[in-house]
Amino acid sequence: MDKNKILIFPTDTVYGIGTHFLNHEGVKKIYEIKGRDFNKPLQILVSSLDQVKDFVELSEEAYKLAQAYWPGALTIIVSANEKFYQLTGDKTIGLRMPNHPKAIQILNQYGPMKTTSVNQSGEPPMNDYQAIYDKYHHLVDEIYTNEEPMSEVSSTVINLAKNPYEIIRIGNISVEDIKKTLSK
Repeated sequence: MDKNKILIFPTDTVYGIGTHFLNHEGVKKIYEIKGRDFNKPLQILVSSLDQVKDFVELSEEAYKLAQAYWPGALTIIVSANEKFYQLTGDKTIGLRMPNHPKAIQILNQYGPMKTTSVNQSGEPPMNDYQAIYDKYHHLVDEIYTNEEPMSEVSSTVINLAKNPYEIIRIGNISVEDIKKTLSK
């Protein structure tokens, strides 16, 4: 299993482009492919919290949200520990567990992946396999087809590394849903 591959694969929200989270050259290439600002971090997709338990500090709030909405369209930004910071230079980690069988299979095979939507930076995400293949097949190692429905709405993003927490982007999970879950 080659952890240095760059893959394009479906998730429950949109198609993602990703590589193993410690593949620094692959991560750099993803930024270049997308024309993305290096100051905009990539999220890490996981198949379980066990995949990153050695790298993050999970609060009670993070556990509540993960239990309520994972697998699903919620990205939780948490503080990284010193080990992760030494490996990546990142002080926070945006984590998400997609609700898509093929994505989970890929994450089980390749491990946690730094991922972002497939598109040029500033443009809408692409979800048409043929269009993605035509544009990106020569830039990545593999593009997976999709047989499952996708919402085509990006995930809700909440930053729990800040106190009080900050909702960065609203997707299918509303502010009210998050408040209700955190108040339990």
